[in-house]
Amino acid sequence: MAWAYLAVAVVFEIVFALGTNATKGFTRLWPSVLTLAAAAGGIYTLSLALRTLDVGVGYTIWTGLGSIGTVAFGALIFKERITLPKLVSFAAIIAGAVTLKLSSGL
Repeated sequence: MAWAYLAVAVVFEIVFALGTNATKGFTRLWPSVLTLAAAAGGIYTLSLALRTLDVGVGYTIWTGLGSIGTVAFGALIFKERITLPKLVSFAAIIAGAVTLKLSSGL
C-alpha cells in the first residue's frame, strides 16, 4: 500500500509544480487553490507512504519522479523542450532511485 500512496504523492507533486506556474505568483485564485490543495495532498500521501518506506527512499522517489513528470508534462503543456541532457538526467534520476531502493534492503 505504501507504493500506491507514493504514486499518488508523485501525481500531487507534478500537479503542484505545474500549478505553481499557472498561479502567476499566486495572483490567480483557482490555480492557486488547486496548487495549494495539490501541495497538501502530496505531503499527506507522502507521509502515509513513509509509515512503511524508508524516508530516504520515499522522499528521493517522490522528488525524482515528480521532477521527471514535471519536465515531461511541462513539455506537453507549456511546449518546453526536452533535450538530450534532460534525457540523460532522467536516466540518472531513475538509476539513482533504483539503486537507493536496492541498497536499502542490504
